[in-house]
Amino acid sequence: MARARQTHAFALFFPAAALHGALVVPLTLLAAYGGLGWPPGLLGAGHGHELVFGFALALVAGYTLGPQPPGKLWLLLGLWVAARILWLLAPSSWPGQLASPVFALILAWQVVPRFQAAKKWRNRITGPLILVLCLVPVIWFVIDRLLPAVSVTLAVSTTTLMHFGVLCLLLLMTFMGGRLIAPAAAGTLEKKGITLEARVQPRVEAALIITLLAAAVCYLVSPVRMLSAPLLILAGVLIALRTLRWKLWLCPERPDLLVLAAGYGWLATGSLVTGAALLLGLSPAASLHMVTIGALGTLSTSIMLRLHFQRRERRPPPGYLVISLGTLMTVAAITRFMAGPSPWASPFQLWLSAGAWSTAYLLVFVTMIIPRRAPGKMAPRHV
Repeated sequence: MARARQTHAFALFFPAAALHGALVVPLTLLAAYGGLGWPPGLLGAGHGHELVFGFALALVAGYTLGPQPPGKLWLLLGLWVAARILWLLAPSSWPGQLASPVFALILAWQVVPRFQAAKKWRNRITGPLILVLCLVPVIWFVIDRLLPAVSVTLAVSTTTLMHFGVLCLLLLMTFMGGRLIAPAAAGTLEKKGITLEARVQPRVEAALIITLLAAAVCYLVSPVRMLSAPLLILAGVLIALRTLRWKLWLCPERPDLLVLAAGYGWLATGSLVTGAALLLGLSPAASLHMVTIGALGTLSTSIMLRLHFQRRERRPPPGYLVISLGTLMTVAAITRFMAGPSPWASPFQLWLSAGAWSTAYLLVFVTMIIPRRAPGKMAPRHV
């Protein structure tokens, strides 16, 4: 019997996520500065809800679902799109509140079991991490709509949950980014006759999993929230050490790997600066954008293009493109951090950050929807 045709999830979810990411940030600024309060779903903590529970979960879906029957993928994408529209236009309605948790639960149901076959606990951590990330919008719905008294009693606000979700993303990107960069760096160096001894670095990886997991849990529990500060600082040092041991400066011919390393470096910077902010008793709002813009933006755009070009043309993405995207994300992250924890008083920095972020994702979106070039001689596949 012939095998049914399947479609790679990233072919649908990555362009959708890129277009969503490009539109949501400038719409957020228009909602705040335009005086119309539209769209209402992007006011207050709403933009964080969309970028963490909408944009980021679309990236997770595209990266982890793998090949699926087209009908199934279109149904999932349709649910995700409906959840985004309902939240943007009617975030206080029952449909607007329920759609995102329903998508998150279905995504977890489809993805989490795929990671449970591994024997080592480090290799099985991806499934539980994705499950926790998918449960955060469910908890958001419960405390915001069903049991608001729980938020007061446990001192867990929707903003706290959003920050917790970012810390979960930090851990997920640290783990999955390392598993992507290490073999790519080793393969590139081996072609040059250089043996890379420090690849996955299992002890460092285990320490990072434990440290970042503890930091996220402590942040969620008000009485021990301050313990997150030293844990995040330690994690930042470990991420920086791990990145340096990959010796990616020896791969100047692979700008795609260098930009991936820059994204991984943003994880270290975001972890260090967020830990320092908490240690000083400051709001982590600005520093967490180094994770959501610097790290997530750089890593996601790089991985989207990497998968797109490998699948369609069997080669890495063009160097000029990945360098341009990495530069735009650097501008976006730095200017958003400069705007500080009270960003609405700094419209210039916010618009500059939003412009750089949106331009990067529009470039990704356009690149991914351009029709395939005429068949010809394929470039050799790179590791």
